[in-house]
Amino acid sequence: MKWKMLLAAGAFFLFCSPVMAADSLRTQASEVFEPIPLGPPELKANPQTPAKEDLGKKLFFDPRLSKSALISCNTCHNVGMGGADFQETSTGHGWQKGPRNAPTVLNSVYNVAQFWDGRAKDLAEQAKGPVQAGVEMNNTPEHVVETLNSMPEYVELFTKAFPGEKDPVSFDNMAKAIEVFEATLNTPHSPFDRFLRGEKNALSSEARKGLEVFMEKDCHSCHGGVNMGGDDYYSFGVEKAPAQEIMAGDKGRYQVTHLKDDEHVFKSPSLRNIELTAPYFHSGRIWSLPEAVAVMGSSQLGATLDDREVDFIVAFLKATTGNQPQVAYPVLPKPTDKTPVPVL
Repeated sequence: MKWKMLLAAGAFFLFCSPVMAADSLRTQASEVFEPIPLGPPELKANPQTPAKEDLGKKLFFDPRLSKSALISCNTCHNVGMGGADFQETSTGHGWQKGPRNAPTVLNSVYNVAQFWDGRAKDLAEQAKGPVQAGVEMNNTPEHVVETLNSMPEYVELFTKAFPGEKDPVSFDNMAKAIEVFEATLNTPHSPFDRFLRGEKNALSSEARKGLEVFMEKDCHSCHGGVNMGGDDYYSFGVEKAPAQEIMAGDKGRYQVTHLKDDEHVFKSPSLRNIELTAPYFHSGRIWSLPEAVAVMGSSQLGATLDDREVDFIVAFLKATTGNQPQVAYPVLPKPTDKTPVPVL
């Protein structure tokens, strides 16, 4: 009888311990991570409306915001490709190459600021940058407003999105509308989010082990919170400077603040959907996710991660891929005889 009780107790332990481990791991993870909310966050400085979102969607996909009429926001932040462009650095006006890898637009509303160096405080300010950059869309605010005003449908859409304004078609309002649309481009319901919400079996055993290693190695210090990054600025090369090829001579936030302490400091990128957004780092020089994990181990932790640790972390990172936005390509307003012709 005694041996039967022992067998029963052992069977109970074997059956229950994985669940208990999952509960414990979820409790620990919930202290440093948050799931992606099920709806877009409120933009306090730019209240969302359906009219503004519809306008922003059209503008996001409209290449006529560029001087060449070839490059749209979606060109470098393709919503069908993880919000990025599968390039080391983006190709812009006249086949020029930009200086940095294009960060994903997905979940970017949760970042503390925009761009690798944080020079834009929000998505509206960010939207103005590429339009005016000579190596990107190579346009001017005046030319953008002229283009938009040349199409009666756009004038009507701006009037609906910004009611009561004397001149609703403006460069500022263009950026505000794009911000409202981009704030909807989020990826909830990843296996990791479901795990955080209490679904114990949402993560595979490999992904759970990867989460453990991720936290044990303190990776969450720079890649925690709702966006698993994007919440602050950190030195790239805390323990060991990465190869010069990876750094690509980029001094990061120093170019914004001109402070010595900000040399080689960057806003930490979000790790959500990371399997979809290769290549990696500000330079886009690393195409392999396992290799990127290994580089972070040596440069940020001063540790050489073994192959199993790298594989576990990669399994966990792949579990952060959420439901991708399902966006129907919009029919854009038709041009008129007054619409400026492309300048290539």
